Order: sequence, then structure tokens, then C-alpha cells
Amino acid sequence: MTAQPETEQHASLPSGMLSSGVAAIALTWMTALVMGHQPPYLAPALFLPALLVVMRLTQRHYPHGRFGAANTITLLRMSLATALLVSVAVGPVTGWMVAGVAAVSLALDGLDGWLARRQGLTSGFGARFDMEVNAALALILALHALRGDPVGPEIMVLGVMRYLFIGAAHLLPWLAAPLYPSWRRKAICVLQIATLIALQLPVMPDGVGIILARIAAAALIWSFLRDILWLRAQR
Repeated sequence: MTAQPETEQHASLPSGMLSSGVAAIALTWMTALVMGHQPPYLAPALFLPALLVVMRLTQRHYPHGRFGAANTITLLRMSLATALLVSVAVGPVTGWMVAGVAAVSLALDGLDGWLARRQGLTSGFGARFDMEVNAALALILALHALRGDPVGPEIMVLGVMRYLFIGAAHLLPWLAAPLYPSWRRKAICVLQIATLIALQLPVMPDGVGIILARIAAAALIWSFLRDILWLRAQR
């Protein structure tokens, strides 16, 4: 749930990041058009300042000279999440399109870590970048589900746990310590997002959706509690 970024300062952006940023802006625009945003420039306009923040953080914390395919994929996933965020306000609220865009993002999430290892470009920054995009995607999908699904406000448990954890870490600094790598944590993240995607589907029966949401929420809460207890024991 936490990853400590590198602190090395770089004077310039890693090679390939500018072209990756342009591709991500283009993807945001195309996704907005496909999703029927009106006007379609809202999503790119929202994505641009987020991209500038990522560029600045990359300069400060990314230790490699190349941006790499893994970080490019994460940036593209961020662009898809931005389009989904705008669709909460301008539509569509739920449905096959939202589920499809989110499913593409989830599928791409399976590639970035493998590519980073293959290219020798793993970093704390890349891990943190990927984690925060996942957290944002979960929150956005929870907002979609809140507006269009019968589960009710409890669905927000699947969207806000990461941010509650960050807030708690400001009050209890020992929560910000690094965590050990865990397949359990990764599997529950997939369950969390996959459940939120399933809740967007018009064919999902109400009762089944409620059960799935509660199972995923219980697993997520258990995972966070387990990590919190471990961090408490290590302080």
C-alpha cells in the first residue's frame, strides 16, 4: 500500500516521456469522443495538469534515464481513468462503455510490472505511480457505481480505503513505513477493481451485485487491517 520513491534529482525528463505524454493526451481525447463526452475537450483539459504533476515528480524521483514502456502504460491508464472521471459528471454514468474502458485499464495493469523488470527499469517511483493510478481508478468506478447501482453508499468502501489510509498516516507516521511485497495485496486489488467493473454491467442482477460488493469490501478491509497490524508491530 505504500512504496517509497527515490529521491534522486534529475535536471531533465527521462527520454521517451514527452512522446508518452503526447500519446496519453491523444488517448484521453479519443476515449472522450468514444464515450460521448460533451464537450470532448474536458477530459484532456483535466488530464494535462495531472500530466504536468507526474512530469515534475518523475524529474524528482525517477532514477532511470528512460521512461520505459511500463511507465508509459501506467500513464495511458491514467488517461483512461481521467476520461472515466469526466464521464461521472457528463455521462454515461454506468453501462458497457464504462465497464469496457475500465477493463482495458485493468488488463494493461498486468503488463507494467513485467515490462519494467524485463527492461531493467523497476523503481519505487514506478510502483507508487501504478498504485496511485489503481487507487484513483477504484475511486472513480465507485462513484459510477454509487450513481447507477443499488448497492448504496457502502460501495464507497471500495473507493476510499487507500485515501483513508493516507490520511491516517499523517496522524500516525508509522503507517507510512514501507510494506513487504505481497501477492495477497495484488490479488485483492484485482478483486476490488474487477468487482467495480462488474457493477457497471447492465446485466448484473441487483442481488448478485450487492453480494459481490460486500465480499470485495470485506476482503479489502481485511487486507488493510492485516497490513496495519504488521506496521504497528514493526514500529
